Amino acid sequence: MQHTPDGTQRIVRLLRQGAASGLEALLGGPYEHSAEVLQSALVCRIPVGTVKELDNQTPRLHQQLMTRWHQSLQEADVWLTQLSTGSAKVRVARFLLSLPENENGEIELFSIEDLGAMLGITPETASRIMAELKRGKALVPTSNNYFRCNAESLDRILED
Repeated sequence: MQHTPDGTQRIVRLLRQGAASGLEALLGGPYEHSAEVLQSALVCRIPVGTVKELDNQTPRLHQQLMTRWHQSLQEADVWLTQLSTGSAKVRVARFLLSLPENENGEIELFSIEDLGAMLGITPETASRIMAELKRGKALVPTSNNYFRCNAESLDRILED
C-alpha cells in the first residue's frame, strides 16, 4: 500500500502465490510501499546480495525473478488503468472479475475498508455497491467471506 498526500492509504497491488515484491531494492533504493498481510501467507525473503549473485551462478532462476518483476509491473499497469478509472460500480465489477477462484469456484473477499482502499472509493460506497450486487445476484455469498460471481451480470455492468 501507499499513503496519499492527504494521509489515506491506497492499496496498489495484491500479491498472490509466487509473486515477487521489493525487487527495486536491487537498484539500491528503498521499497516505495508498505505491505500488510490480508490473509494468511508464507513469505520467502531473499537477501539482495543473493539475488545479485543469481545472475552469475543460476541465470535461469535469476531470469525467473526478473520475469516475476515484469509481471508485477504489468499488474501495476492494470491497477492504474482498470481499477482506478470508471465509476465505482465498474471498478468493483472489474476487481471481482480479476480475483482468482478457489477449487469450488468461489472468490474470497477482503474487508469493505480494504476494498475501498484498493479501488480508491470510500468504505461506504464499497458497502453500498456490494449490497447492490448481492441483491441483484451478481455476487452470491457461499460462506464467510466467500462468494460466487455471476460473471454475466458483472460483464453487463462493464458494458453499461
